[in-house]
Amino acid sequence: MRLLKWVDAVNLAIGRAVGALVWIGAAILFFEVIARYVFGAPTIWAHGYTQRVFGAYFILVGAYTLLQGGHVRIDLLLNSAGPRRRACLDALNYAMLLIWAAALSYEGWTFFLESWIWNERDENALAHPLWPPKLALFLGSVLIATQGLVELIYALLRVVHPSLPIAREKLA
Repeated sequence: MRLLKWVDAVNLAIGRAVGALVWIGAAILFFEVIARYVFGAPTIWAHGYTQRVFGAYFILVGAYTLLQGGHVRIDLLLNSAGPRRRACLDALNYAMLLIWAAALSYEGWTFFLESWIWNERDENALAHPLWPPKLALFLGSVLIATQGLVELIYALLRVVHPSLPIAREKLA
């Protein structure tokens, strides 16, 4: 249980830290709007950086969102189910998530490694390296897989002990 709580704590901390990326992306966009429409001098870098910032944000915050119960669920099936059936459905859901996250982690690592080895760059004027967003894809999918495994374990515990609370106490 201590390891499960540690995974929760790590994903909570990473999610909160990554939340700052939204503000960084918004600041870049704000700067671009002012540069373009007030000074008539658009940048050549803002578009690429905002893509990278928001892309990293969306994948890296996935495990935090899973921890907080923020992903889309089909409550029509879950709300009418008893505690044990709901736990079984949750376990099935998290097992499917693990398959998806494992495939995404594997492919993300391959994408990152090839990009790193070949020093892959985008076709824009500044030729940004492509390995950082591909590394974010890999790391984010590993975080989601790890949190999904924790959620699967909690769901399986609720299958055996249906009296356990459905939503465990979240870290503050």
